[in-house]
Amino acid sequence: MSQSLFERVAGDRHEARSAGTEPADRVHPNVVAALREQGIDIAERTPRLLTDDLARWADVVVTMGCGDACPVIPGKRYIDWDLRDPKDLELAEVRAIRDDIASRVSSLVKDLDRTAIRSYTSEPSDTAASGDRPPKRFS
Repeated sequence: MSQSLFERVAGDRHEARSAGTEPADRVHPNVVAALREQGIDIAERTPRLLTDDLARWADVVVTMGCGDACPVIPGKRYIDWDLRDPKDLELAEVRAIRDDIASRVSSLVKDLDRTAIRSYTSEPSDTAASGDRPPKRFS
């Protein structure tokens, strides 16, 4: 859910990849249904394993209660969102989690936008004039 909600809010300004320490074989049907209600179709997405390489790729690693199972990469910014796993929950409960994630994602994207603007405006003028702004990423 977090990746698709992030992509909706961030557009092409930032990138996201979603992974878990114990990925399921498929996205839970109630997660698919809750996102479809928002016009987001993730039915064909496949959960993937959170690896050290994926954590290194991200500028910000957002964890959701994985504790010691999450890779720890020195120097990375980590944010932990204490959320229930939507697996096996009723649709109404998944909707509440979706809405919570959407709110958190919106705040995160605003923070990443501010960080990117500060970074962009502090770069040498030739880079700033080109309009190239590297996207911030999260996993």
